[in-house]
Amino acid sequence: MTSALPRRYAVWLVLLAAAGTFAMTMGVRNSMGLFLGPINTSTGLGLASVSLAFAFGQLWWGITQPFAGAIADRVGAGRVLLAGALMVSLGTFITPYMNSVAGLTLAIALLSAGGAGLAGPAVLMAATTRLIPPEKRAMASGIVNAGGSFGQFLMAPIAGALTISLGWGQAVQALALFVLLCLPAAFILRGNAQQGSVNAGGAAPLSVRQALSQALHTPSYLLLAAGFFVCGFHVAFLGTHMPGVIAACGLPSQWAGWSLALIGLFNIIGSLGIGWAMGRWPLKRLLSLLYTVRGLAVLAFVLAPKTPAVLLLFSAVMGLSFLSTVPPTAGLVARFFGPANMAMLFGLVMVTHQIGGFLGAWLGGRIFAATQSYDWVWYMDIMLAFAAALVHLPIREAPASRPVTT
Repeated sequence: MTSALPRRYAVWLVLLAAAGTFAMTMGVRNSMGLFLGPINTSTGLGLASVSLAFAFGQLWWGITQPFAGAIADRVGAGRVLLAGALMVSLGTFITPYMNSVAGLTLAIALLSAGGAGLAGPAVLMAATTRLIPPEKRAMASGIVNAGGSFGQFLMAPIAGALTISLGWGQAVQALALFVLLCLPAAFILRGNAQQGSVNAGGAAPLSVRQALSQALHTPSYLLLAAGFFVCGFHVAFLGTHMPGVIAACGLPSQWAGWSLALIGLFNIIGSLGIGWAMGRWPLKRLLSLLYTVRGLAVLAFVLAPKTPAVLLLFSAVMGLSFLSTVPPTAGLVARFFGPANMAMLFGLVMVTHQIGGFLGAWLGGRIFAATQSYDWVWYMDIMLAFAAALVHLPIREAPASRPVTT
């Protein structure tokens, strides 16, 4: 069997392990945007150069996920999650010692973001899908996703308080130690896709080449990936540059931590709500609705006066849709291809998400350095959000045809 845990404890333990891991990795990773300014001041590299290191982190987080998923499908999620958590902790801990673009890229991107990719949603969602009964998977995906939001809500104020009391360098290293709390989850989530498909009575996993061929010849999967690109652009821009946006609005710096925390808090509500809604409405329509809400919220924020009340309201609305796109996106991948190859194929969708994330983080710094304003980034974000809302409408929510094997 996939797990030796008693049946009556399996569901809540699986959810606690997966949501807790996502909380630690996502909370620490999304809180790093609070240190962009101090890192820039300490190194003297310039905002564009530091933003480039953060942007590479966004890209690398996505690139690692299909490989992490493919490995987890074969050798088990536990080993992949263990390696990922250790890499996040190490990369975060050594960040204050880096004073060059190459050093920051090593710490923030290759180690920290790469480790977060190994212990990221591709492996966590697939492990949860494998271990949770089918009738509970929709709500379970919302709960796991809410774990990442809770991590952001919890860690952003902690990071701000630690910075005030310890200084930014020791605050970053304290966050690195928090990540180690999720190590026991690797034991609970162990097991691979072959075990999961056998236990569920499903089809055996395809080879990597067969699964990729099937995915790339499924138009609905390609449309889903295109929409997720937009999600990455928006999330990475806000996660990296929200402190800079607040400073550009002339608001005190302490609002940055509260803004990120409020995004995390309301994303818990959004994640749980989307988990409930997934069992009642078509997933593609839910995704179109979420991207429409994002576009309207950004448009309203651009036009509104920049006051603390407006900022907090904007953060709350954005929080409702911030990571709520993940459960229905993962649900559609599982609906297209089943759980057997889900970790790798959802990880591949995450690559497009993080290509968008790279552009969101990098262009935010480049455009601000050139214009001393974030306006053009907001304009791009509005257009992309409405485009993503339209892209999801032609998706067919039906299983993809399995390739013929000989």
